[in-house]
Amino acid sequence: MQRYLAYSVIFLAYIFGSGSLVMFVAFCYIGSLHLVELGLNESGILIFDLCISLVFFLQHSGMVRKSFRRFLSRFITEAYVSSFYAIFSGIVLFAVIIFWQGSSSTIATARGTLRLLLRALFAASLVGFYWGTTALGIFDPYGIRAIKYRLRGKKSKEMPLTIRGPYRWVRHPLYLFVLLIIWSCPDLTFDRLLFNVLWSVWIYIGAMLEERDLVADFGEAYREYKRKVPMLIPWRIHPSWPE
Repeated sequence: MQRYLAYSVIFLAYIFGSGSLVMFVAFCYIGSLHLVELGLNESGILIFDLCISLVFFLQHSGMVRKSFRRFLSRFITEAYVSSFYAIFSGIVLFAVIIFWQGSSSTIATARGTLRLLLRALFAASLVGFYWGTTALGIFDPYGIRAIKYRLRGKKSKEMPLTIRGPYRWVRHPLYLFVLLIIWSCPDLTFDRLLFNVLWSVWIYIGAMLEERDLVADFGEAYREYKRKVPMLIPWRIHPSWPE
């Protein structure tokens, strides 16, 4: 029964986690998918999109905090907390993409060479994101590792502070590449401008909050890393952190 529950949770984490990310990438490339039309006027569209974005921000940033994870571990086994977070975040992100209301008013459209360059930036940012996920060797966004360790009767190992690949240029390369993905859409409507601004601000705030957790986890080693490597924008061609 325990093994059945574990693999069910793993399956759901993969489905909702990966599925919502694929939908998010499609949304960033195309814009609103117009899956559900609520018949709102322009002001109503922007207010509705603002509200569902805030719901995701509160859920995602609230549940990722260590204080909430400690609270949740009172009710479910600690090994399942990260997967529960991935499942719930995937469901909410699915809802955002499905119910996002597209504006009919276009602010700007890139054409010709500029459009091709923006599409190339989108593709390069996807490659960069993949590079960032593989650079550290251990990337477990769905909390699968802790469940597998529990099934084997082992305790999850603490991740050391490892700095490789794009992490030598910036401390949060995944956030940087997501920002580039968000802003590389060549068609800027009012709802897309709202999305770009809101989600960029949220990513920056999320990076700041994550910094506090990382300092608490790694102490002086991470403080030294902060002093030498910028948070989001690389300021030099050569890496700021040696191999």
